[in-house]
Amino acid sequence: MFKKMSVALLGSACTFVAGIDRAAAFDNTVPSDPPAVLYAPQVPPQPVRVASNANMGGGFIEFLFGGEERGQRYYPQQQPTYQQQPAYYDQRRLPPMAEPQMQGAVPQQEAADPRSRPFDPRFEKQLVAYEGKEGAGTIVVDTPNKFLYLVEGNGRALRYGIGVGRPGFTWSGVKAITAKREWPDWTPPSEMIARRPDLPRHMEGGPENPLGARAMYLGSSLYRIHGSNEPWTIGTNVSSGCIRMRNEDVIDLYGRVNVGTRVVVM
Repeated sequence: MFKKMSVALLGSACTFVAGIDRAAAFDNTVPSDPPAVLYAPQVPPQPVRVASNANMGGGFIEFLFGGEERGQRYYPQQQPTYQQQPAYYDQRRLPPMAEPQMQGAVPQQEAADPRSRPFDPRFEKQLVAYEGKEGAGTIVVDTPNKFLYLVEGNGRALRYGIGVGRPGFTWSGVKAITAKREWPDWTPPSEMIARRPDLPRHMEGGPENPLGARAMYLGSSLYRIHGSNEPWTIGTNVSSGCIRMRNEDVIDLYGRVNVGTRVVVM
């Protein structure tokens, strides 16, 4: 029995020595490139350090329990990967943008003269499609959109840009042209004088007159379709209820309509 145990122990020892020799041979063969890492752990394992010396099993023991210098040749420590969270770019997560800095902006009291503003091409006279119910020869005033239409029939109309009443001075209804004047005089009504005592009581017609080159009076009201020496106000709410046009446009309209023309103001 003692002999059998001796043989077994001897065989185990041979196997262990053979394993050490193979590991030593493997340890001395350093691959040029480390093997591919099949997956990267989310939290890389920290290297395990065990106190050892050269006589604790040779290269195989150092391979298993050695420090970074040998172990990293085969399994280099993976640097942690920081994945950018999608919410970082989610606009809902970002702080609200501040008001734009008005550096170099012109103060309100030093704003550019409104007379220098270019005329908006939308308000140029132009032939457009008309799908309304009014017949040919009717003037239609679209107050909200600042357009005046002269209906031509057959689904067409001439469209002009206009200035309309300020808030509180707009109105709607059906009127007729009861008079026409070229370069009309202007006598501000008493209601306007009460609001603006600085206005003249009467002004002769001419280029400086606020009624402009032509005026068409609407019924017995104080309202008129008239020209203006302030073309930059076209497309705005500016008047006390009158409908103003550029001088060149009111001259054109004046020549196309007669006393008695129906005017629909919306």
